[in-house]
Amino acid sequence: MTWTAPAVDRRPDPALGDERAVLAGWLDYHRDTLLFKCSGLTDAQLKTNSIPVTNLTLLGLVRHMTELERWLRTLFTGETAEDPYSTEERPDAAFDDVAAADVVADFDLFRQEVELTRKAFSLRDLGDTYEDEGEVLNLRTTVVHILEEYARHNGHADLIRQTIDGATGT
Repeated sequence: MTWTAPAVDRRPDPALGDERAVLAGWLDYHRDTLLFKCSGLTDAQLKTNSIPVTNLTLLGLVRHMTELERWLRTLFTGETAEDPYSTEERPDAAFDDVAAADVVADFDLFRQEVELTRKAFSLRDLGDTYEDEGEVLNLRTTVVHILEEYARHNGHADLIRQTIDGATGT
């Protein structure tokens, strides 16, 4: 039997809550949206580059967001962790190396990183700062940046999915 990306029951967008609850809710909404765009597709479809002028695939988007989830988690925990796909020499490997990728392992890693990030999200104050490449940032700004990444890439995912099988919708 051919593996397909599992169906996703998306959570509704958050309507009420304090700052942390709303940010966490929007993160979950966008995480679910990315997986929703992948649901029902085969290994080959997830690796399909359906927009020739770019290296974007649905699997590449999942792998890229896995790296961003890991980065966000390390900011909250103080841990160090290597990117699972990209390196300094190959910064776009999450997108470039999908042909030989293990889709099931990549989806499992995404879910693991999301769960670890969810657990870490409450460990520090959103106003806590850190330094990145000489710039001082706070965790709040970084969470909003991750939301922006998800929103942008979910738009890409919508277009990619539509070119694969015509499926549209949010």
